[in-house]
Amino acid sequence: MIDRLIEFSLTQRLLVLGLTLLLIGAGVQAWRALPIDAFPDISTTQVKIILKAPGMTPEEVEARIAAPIETEMLGIPRQRILRSISKYGLTDITVDFEDKADIYWARTQVAERLNNVLADLPDGVTGGLAPITTPLSDVYMFTIEGEALSLAERRALLDWVIRPQLRTLPGVADVNSLGGMVKTFEVAPDNSAMSARGVTLTELAEAIHASNRNDGAGRLTDGEEVWLLRVEGAVQNLQQLASIVVKDVAGVPVRVADVATVRLGALTRYGGVTHNGEGETVEGLVLALRGANAQQVTAAVEARLAEIAPTLPGGVTIRPFYDRSVLVEHAVGTVSNALLEATVLVLILLFLFLGNVRAALTVALTLPLAALATFVLMRQVGLSANLMSLGGLAIAIGMLVDGAVVVVENIVTHLAHDDSRQSKLHQVFRAVREVGTPVVSGVLIIMIVFMPLLTLEGIEGKLFVPVALTIVFALGAALVLSLTVVPVLASWLMAAGAHEDPWLLRQAVRLYTPLLDFALARTRPVMIAAVGLLALAAVLFPFIGKSFMPTLDEGDLLLQLEKLPSISLEESLDIDLKVQRAIMQHVPEVTGAVARAGSDEIGLDPMGLNETDGYLLLKPRDEWRRPDKEWLTEEIRQVMAGFPGVNFAFTQPIDMRVSEMLTGSRGDLAVKIFGTDIATLNRLAEQVEAIIGSVPGAQDVLSKKNEGVQYLQARVDRMAAGRHGLTVDDVAAFLKAQLEGVRLGIVQEGIRRTPLVLRAGEEVRMSPALFEALRIPTPGGTAIPLREVTRLERTDGPVGINRENAARYVTVQSNVADRDLVGFVDEVRARIGKELQLPEGYHVVYSGQFENQQRAAARLALVVPVSLALIFALLFTTFHSVRQAALVLANVPFALVGGVAALFISGEYLSVPASVGFIALLGIAVLNGVVMVSYFNQLAGQGLPATSVVRDGALRRLRPVLMTASITAFGLVPLLLATGPGSEIQKPLAIVVVGGLVSSTALTLVLLPVLYRRFILGGDLK
Repeated sequence: MIDRLIEFSLTQRLLVLGLTLLLIGAGVQAWRALPIDAFPDISTTQVKIILKAPGMTPEEVEARIAAPIETEMLGIPRQRILRSISKYGLTDITVDFEDKADIYWARTQVAERLNNVLADLPDGVTGGLAPITTPLSDVYMFTIEGEALSLAERRALLDWVIRPQLRTLPGVADVNSLGGMVKTFEVAPDNSAMSARGVTLTELAEAIHASNRNDGAGRLTDGEEVWLLRVEGAVQNLQQLASIVVKDVAGVPVRVADVATVRLGALTRYGGVTHNGEGETVEGLVLALRGANAQQVTAAVEARLAEIAPTLPGGVTIRPFYDRSVLVEHAVGTVSNALLEATVLVLILLFLFLGNVRAALTVALTLPLAALATFVLMRQVGLSANLMSLGGLAIAIGMLVDGAVVVVENIVTHLAHDDSRQSKLHQVFRAVREVGTPVVSGVLIIMIVFMPLLTLEGIEGKLFVPVALTIVFALGAALVLSLTVVPVLASWLMAAGAHEDPWLLRQAVRLYTPLLDFALARTRPVMIAAVGLLALAAVLFPFIGKSFMPTLDEGDLLLQLEKLPSISLEESLDIDLKVQRAIMQHVPEVTGAVARAGSDEIGLDPMGLNETDGYLLLKPRDEWRRPDKEWLTEEIRQVMAGFPGVNFAFTQPIDMRVSEMLTGSRGDLAVKIFGTDIATLNRLAEQVEAIIGSVPGAQDVLSKKNEGVQYLQARVDRMAAGRHGLTVDDVAAFLKAQLEGVRLGIVQEGIRRTPLVLRAGEEVRMSPALFEALRIPTPGGTAIPLREVTRLERTDGPVGINRENAARYVTVQSNVADRDLVGFVDEVRARIGKELQLPEGYHVVYSGQFENQQRAAARLALVVPVSLALIFALLFTTFHSVRQAALVLANVPFALVGGVAALFISGEYLSVPASVGFIALLGIAVLNGVVMVSYFNQLAGQGLPATSVVRDGALRRLRPVLMTASITAFGLVPLLLATGPGSEIQKPLAIVVVGGLVSSTALTLVLLPVLYRRFILGGDLK
C-alpha cells in the first residue's frame, strides 16, 4: 500500500501539485476562520441558580431557600457536584454536570426542578438561572469616570444606556453592574403621623400599590373608527406619589404626604467599587457567552463603546482596566514567535546537515503544508487557535520534518551514489520505497504515544487534548506529505550526480567513528555504563518534586482582602482606598487599582461586605525595577504589613475563577472540613489554618472567617401582638420597612424602571438604640413601643454557609511557594492526621490543584502502558520479530535518563507538561530506533558480517538520526527560552525533551548497535 501511494504520487505529479495548491487555499481559509483565544475552554458544564432574599440571614437563606432547592436538585442525571453558598440576602447554587453534558439540556433539567420548588419559597424571593457563562467569561471590565455625575447618575448611565447596547452584541451573555447607587422613589413612613390618623403600614402599602398602574379598558366605536381606551394612573414623579390618597378619616382624605416623606433614595447596597485611592466609582463587567470567541467579543465591545462615547454627557469617559484580548494576543504571540523562531532554526539545521539548498527547501516545505493541513482539521473538529493548540504545533515543529528528513536524506544519497542507468524519477522512487515502511512505522509510533493525552479528564484533559490533537493532525499530515508531495518536489528540484557531504556531517562522522569503534570493541563496559546511567536516573527521580501545572503568568495581578466580618460597607470601602493609596505610593510598578467589595448585581460572585477583589494595574514589565512578579508581590506584602487585621492573598483573574469552578474555593490546595455545627467547623478551620501555616512552603494561607457577624434578633410575642391587633406578619413587615425596605412596584420613567420602595429614613438605620426606640402603629390608631411586642436579643452569627452535596463545610485554602505541590500536600495530610482531632461525623477532603495532579497521574499510569503495548505491536508488525521489537522498545527507558536529569538540574517539577515531554521523548526515541534497526536488517540481508552490519549501518544512519534529534531539540529551544504568557506551561515540556534527546541520541548511536549485534546477530560479548 505504501509503495502504491509513492508510485501513484510520482506518476501523477501534476495532480499531486494541484491537490497541494488546494490544500494551501483551504488551509489559509481555515486559519482565517479559526477562533482565537488565550486558552481552551476548560470550564465544566455548570448551571448556576442565584436567588435574592433581601434581609434574610445566612441561616434563614440556607434553611428556607438553599436546602429545599438542593433537595429538589439531587438526583438529576449526569450530575457530578451540587454546591451552594448562603449569605446575607443571597444564595448561589451551582449544579455541576459531566463534561460532555449539553449546557442547554442541563439548564432545562435544572429549570424544571426549580419550578417545582419555587412556589414553596418565601415571598419576595427573586432571581433564577444565571446567564450562560463560564468562569472564563469575564472578558472586559471598565469603569465610568466623570466628576460631573453622581454615583447614582453613573449607575443609571451604565444600566440604561451602556448595558442595553452591549447586550445586543453577538457573544455577550450579559453585562454585570457593580458599585454606585440604584435610584429609587422612596416613601419613608412617619410612625407618629400614621398613628395619629389611624393608618397602618399595610394600608399605606396597599394604597400606593393600587394607585400606581396603567391599564387598558377596551375599545369604543365611533362610526367607522375605533378608539382604544387607556386608563392612566401610574406614578410619574414625586408629586403624584405624594398625592396618593391612603384612606378617608372623618371625611378628610389622608394622602401619602400626610403620613410619610416622599423623596429620591437608593436601594440597599450589597457592594461597592473603589479606584486609585480616590473614591467610589461604577464598574461594568462584560460576560461572554459560553463558547464565544473572546477576541471577537472584546473587539465588538470596544467598537460599540467607541460608538457610545460621543453620546455620553460631557466630561464622562469609559475607562477599561481589563481586556482579555490583551492576554490572548500575548499568549498566542508567545507561541507564534516560538513557531517562527523554531522554523528558522529548522531551516538552518536542514541546510547544515544536507548541504544542499534544494534538498533543505524540499524538506522545509513540509512545515507550512503540514501546518495548513492542521488548521483545516482543527476547523473541522472545532478547535480554537490558543496557547495549547498552537503550542502543540510548536512542540511538533521539529518532529514534522522527521519523515521528510529520512526520505530526502535517502534520495540525496541515492542520487549521489547510485551508478545505475535508471532515470532520476525511478531513483527517487527506489529511495523513498526503501525508507517508506520505517518512516510510516516511526511516525505512527509518535502519533500513538500521544494518544494517552486524549484520555485525560478534567482541566488537564481540556488543556492537553488540544495539544495531542494538533500534534496528531500535524504528524499525520506530515507523514502523507512525506510520501507524496516530498518525492514529487524532490524529483523536480533535486539533481542527480555526486554530492559532497557537508562540513557538519563530516565533522560528526569524524567524531562518531572512533566512539562507535570503541563501543563495539568494549561491549561489556558500554552496557554497564548504560545501566549505571539508568540507575542514576532512578536515584534522582524521587528527588524531583511533583506538581499539577506551572502557574501561568496572566500578566495581571489581583489582590484579595478580607476584613472583620461585622464591618460595614462604608468602612470596608474606606480600607480599600487606604490600601490602594499605600500600594501606589510605595510600589511605583502599580499605576492604578480597581477594587470591588461585596457582591455584584447579578450575584455571580457572592462576596461579603468584608471581602474585596482588587485589580492592580501594572506598568509594562520592562519598566519595573526588577522584572520579577514574585519580587513585586513581596513588595506589596511589605506594604500590607501596615494593615493589621486585614488578611490578604494574591491571585490572577482566570486562575481565581478556574479554582472557584473546580473546588468552590481559591488556591493551590483547598482543605474542606465537612460537618454540621458551624461553631465546630470554625474551630476546626482555625486549627487546620495553623497547621498549614507552619508547613514549609505555605503561602497566603486563608480560612475565611465565618463568625463575628452581629445580629439583632427580634422575637415576636404572639400574645402581646395579638392584644394590639397585630400579627407576626405585621411586625415583620414593619421592621423590614424600617431597614431593608419593601418593594411596592416601579415608577416608569420612559424606558427606565425605577424601583418604588417603602423604607424608613437613614437615621433609623444608623443606631441600634434608635431602632429599639421605634413605635409601631396598631389598627386601633395608637403606636406602641416595639419592645412591647418583641424581645430584641444581640447575638453573633455566620458570614455565610457553604454546602456541597447537601452537607455543610468550611474551607482552608493555601498557595504553595518554593516547593512541589504533592510533597507539600503529603506533609499537610500527615500533620492534620496526627494533630487534628475530628469529632464524630466530621471529615476532611483535600482538593484544589493537588486533586487534579492525582487524577492526571493515575490516568497516565493506566494508559501509557497500553500505549507501549500498541507500540510493541506496531514494531512487531514492522520487523516481524519479537526480539527486534523488544530491542527498539528497550531503548525507551535509557532515553528517559536525560529527561530526568534535565528536570533535576533545572529544578522544574514533574508536572503534566513535563509528563507530556516524556511521552514525546518516548516517540522520538522509538522513531530513531526504527530507522537504525531497519537499515541494520537491510545490510544483514545482504550477508555482511555482524560487526560490518552495525558499524556501516550506524555510520550510514548517523545523519538521519542526528537530524531528527537535533531538529526536534532546536525546534523546542524557542519554547525553552520564551518568557511571555504561556511559556510557563511549555517550558517543562521543552526541558524534558531537549534533555532527553541528548541521552536518547547518544544511546541510539552507541548502545543500539551494540545490543543489535549481541542479541539479534549473536555477536560476541567482549
